Amino acid sequence: MDKLFAVFDLDGTLVDSMGYWAEVGPEYLAGLGMTEGVDEIRPVIEAMTMEETARYMHERFLPDKTPNDIAAGMNGVMEAHYRNDIGLKPGARAHLERLRSCGVRMAVATVTARALVEALLAREGIADWFEFVLTCADVGKSKREPDIYQEAARRLGAAPAEVAVYEDALYAVRSAAQAGCFVVGVRDCDNGRTWDDIVEAADETVDFGQGTGLRLKAD
Repeated sequence: MDKLFAVFDLDGTLVDSMGYWAEVGPEYLAGLGMTEGVDEIRPVIEAMTMEETARYMHERFLPDKTPNDIAAGMNGVMEAHYRNDIGLKPGARAHLERLRSCGVRMAVATVTARALVEALLAREGIADWFEFVLTCADVGKSKREPDIYQEAARRLGAAPAEVAVYEDALYAVRSAAQAGCFVVGVRDCDNGRTWDDIVEAADETVDFGQGTGLRLKAD
């Protein structure tokens, strides 16, 4: 990666958090003392957004709570993990340090709520390594659209082609490519089923889980 600008996804890219997100529904229910039927919801909510999960749990388990209250409760569970448990992947810090030493200007673009992102970055001591945190809420679009990457490039004062975007999700890799960015696919334990497609769609790939930011593919 020889770009002077880099935009990083957070979950599944820089940090090992996907397992926590997969368990947030069951963990929230367990915190309310509910165990019966909880295991069966995991495959049901796997591909749901937070809002969809909250509506499902309202209908299935918690008719006395509003979906908004349920979503707030699950966000509270995740906030505790971001503030205390979730950490950088083994090779992520060294990779970021190398980019910083080369003068690369960096930012974060994520679907995760800003407060959670900023809490984690501060705990890891790297908050000031990034010029800004940009969220999907800021741009009003999901990462299935190229808008967040285009806006990140604009804020960096760069053309999209000058920006390397690091992503672990196939749809986000494709959206970043659609935005005109140089795309680095990131290996994660959660993207094994789509990894071959990520390798095909990305310009380069890395595996921070190896502890070195090992390059797997490059032009």
